[in-house]
Amino acid sequence: MSTRLEIPKMYKLFIGGKFTRTESERYLDAINPKTKEKICNISRASRKDLRNAVVVAKAGFNDWSGKTAYERGQIMYRLAEMLEGRKDQFIDEVYISTKQSKAECIKEVHKAIDRVIYYAGFCDKWMQLVGTVNPVQAGYFNFSVPEPTGLVGIILPDDLSFLPLISRVAVALTSGNSCIILANENSPLPSLSFSEVIATSDFPAGVINILTGQKKEVVPHLAGHFEISAIDFCDENAELKKSVMELCANNVKRFHSLSKDWNWYSDEINENLKEIEKFIEIKTVWHTMGN
Repeated sequence: MSTRLEIPKMYKLFIGGKFTRTESERYLDAINPKTKEKICNISRASRKDLRNAVVVAKAGFNDWSGKTAYERGQIMYRLAEMLEGRKDQFIDEVYISTKQSKAECIKEVHKAIDRVIYYAGFCDKWMQLVGTVNPVQAGYFNFSVPEPTGLVGIILPDDLSFLPLISRVAVALTSGNSCIILANENSPLPSLSFSEVIATSDFPAGVINILTGQKKEVVPHLAGHFEISAIDFCDENAELKKSVMELCANNVKRFHSLSKDWNWYSDEINENLKEIEKFIEIKTVWHTMGN
């Protein structure tokens, strides 16, 4: 009797709320580092895929930033509920995608869900903490009003596979930005399953877009694209960081990089107003006083 060959799942890119094939028709293998066995196939994103993601992310930004802060908070809270309902799946996927122990995987997934809850509660509060009424000459009101910066490109690290994804996405979404995420190159499976959660959530299409593939191919186009307003660089590759900074300088794109001693589990570091402020702009409004 012949041995049956299993059919590995082929994960597509998540662009504009849809699962799309890469235009290059290329794919990579996701490997279990513990057993060296193949887990699944993942799409290898190209420059054209990134451009497509930017187009839909712009539309997603308009929809997401146009919602009330209360509604954004409710949608993010619903995301946490959905992740809680599938936490066992994510724990298993983090386990087979990394060299972590089962206990470490449980800790990572639980912390990620809790972090979504934190930022969901911040959605309708951060503007009051950042905005202000400024003291100016008599006869005028002067307000500083915070606004989302626009499209945020997120380059994830290649160590932890789930907590960094959730942490940085939550920061970008809280203030009303849309994002394009380049998944963990070594362990992309949790990011791809996260895209399946987003597809059935209440997020407008294009708010969250997830690309998989090789950083050396996609990052230069992500950092150099003039329609992307900010880059959130979470990788530890110094040479890649320098290249991204130079590309961001071409259109004065906002660049944010995490410190080398960044602790993803630290609430003090990851859960605070300063993280939200990294992806906002301050608009100053003058208004004459009435008699």
